[in-house]
Amino acid sequence: MGKAKKILKFLGVILIIPIAYLIISLVSSYITVNTSDDLADKKHSIYLASNGIHLEIIIPKNELDRSILDGLTYNNQEQFFSFGWGDRTFYIKTSTWSDFTILNKCKAAFVNSPALLHVTKYFAIRSDWVEIKLTPTQFKKLTTYIKSSFRLDERNKKIVLPGLGYHNNDDFYEANGGYNCFNTCNTWVNTAFKQSGIKACLWTPFDFRLLSIHQKNE
Repeated sequence: MGKAKKILKFLGVILIIPIAYLIISLVSSYITVNTSDDLADKKHSIYLASNGIHLEIIIPKNELDRSILDGLTYNNQEQFFSFGWGDRTFYIKTSTWSDFTILNKCKAAFVNSPALLHVTKYFAIRSDWVEIKLTPTQFKKLTTYIKSSFRLDERNKKIVLPGLGYHNNDDFYEANGGYNCFNTCNTWVNTAFKQSGIKACLWTPFDFRLLSIHQKNE
């Protein structure tokens, strides 16, 4: 009987960690920050989208600073750039939900692992993108945040990983920072918004709440 109690106690300790993480994540996701907006000065449009796992920030090419475009692969017809950040192994091995295995989840969540930036190019706006209007100051801070997320080589050039994109219109680049359950792909986007003065969650590892904030234009 004593052994059974010890096992139950051990299982309880193991279970309380993910339960506490989930509760804290949900509570902090529903606390909105940067709620005051200067509506008269919103001259820039960006977009927010999710593939069901990763949030990404989409910016029109003609709005991007040359320092961000330098080193990216693209052609003249591609007019929108989508930026996402995430775990190297997780990004490369989970291009679809069918690849989203328990092993990949655990590795991504509990190992502070190297990150990549995922850059996808589009010809036109997609219907599932959520438009967000920004002031010049917000836009400048956001693009500076994205620029600083690229890891550079000794010549200060972006480091592309050839042949690892999912399709013909996307590429992966070496990124700064380490991925873990407290600093996820969606946390990266949320932090970008927080630091830029854009409506965001207090903290969130999820995609749904940040999308909801801007879909409802709260």
